[in-house]
Amino acid sequence: MNLQEKTLREGTACVNESEQKHPWWYNLKYLLLGIWFGVIIVKAELVSWFRIQEMFRFESFHMYGVIGSAVIIGIISVFIIKKFNLKTIYGESVKISPKEFRKGQVFGGFIFGLGWAMTGACPGPLFANFGYGYTVIIVSILSAVLGTFVYGKYKDHLPN
Repeated sequence: MNLQEKTLREGTACVNESEQKHPWWYNLKYLLLGIWFGVIIVKAELVSWFRIQEMFRFESFHMYGVIGSAVIIGIISVFIIKKFNLKTIYGESVKISPKEFRKGQVFGGFIFGLGWAMTGACPGPLFANFGYGYTVIIVSILSAVLGTFVYGKYKDHLPN
């Protein structure tokens, strides 16, 4: 009997999935899900530099429609989770903490948008573009990783 089964049988507190130990092949489902997601965003032209430029030039509704749909689905999902007090598949309560506004979010959003406009991709599509064969995107991937590292190193000195 594994830890999850024992916990459920004894009626004690649930064990978070990240706390459990699994064999190496257990995470293959996430790899397959990621590949499937990559294929979808490539086929929907969400990784297209031209589509992203159309969005930033206000020439097409395509990207706004996709992003807007995701926002609406997210709002509805959070409403349903809170309204019905839904639990995870392991019976844990879902806690959605209130967020406070900070001026660093404006600066971060501006830098993120600037990088998105210059490279034509946000973090998810970077890897989809690489998988699609656009190897030059590795420069953007390395830049994103470097930017994340620099932020982590200097975050205490930034206007958060």
